[in-house]
Parts: sequence; structure tokens; C-alpha cells
Amino acid sequence: MSIELPRSAIIVLDRLTSEGPMTPKDISNRVDLAPRTVSFALRKLMGQKLCRKIPNLNDMRQPLYAADMERARELRMRFEHVFRQVLV
Repeated sequence: MSIELPRSAIIVLDRLTSEGPMTPKDISNRVDLAPRTVSFALRKLMGQKLCRKIPNLNDMRQPLYAADMERARELRMRFEHVFRQVLV
């Protein structure tokens, strides 16, 4: 597994692992990134199988995204120095 993720994807992954499943709008509000940037980050994370889209039973128009906790933990352990630089 490599760390070929943009800074925004690392930020989004960190938030998903710490707060659990969220909608793109919630992520955008909490990490202060533009919605388009969050969508790009989520596509990158899904491509690396670090997160998945799940149905939001409260509002089917807004899917939830959940981190794959095991893969995210493995990535963070292998690249702790990169995470530390990005999340400061």
C-alpha cells in the first residue's frame, strides 16, 4: 500500500476514522474544505479501498461514507510521518 493520496484525502480519512460515517456535506463543514475537494478526496479514498459508500437511511439523497478502519489504521502506522505533517 502506498501513500499516493492528496492532502485533502488524508484529512478526510482522519476525520472519518475519528468521527465515523458522515455525508460529504458534513465532512466539508467539519474540515473546512470545499464540497468539490471533499468529493475528490472521497473518490481517491474509495479507489484505494480506504472508505466505502453506505446508504443513509435518514436521507437517501445524501450517502454516508465510512472509513475501512483496518486499512486506515495500517496506512497510518506505515506512514505516520506523512499524517503528522498533514494534520498539524
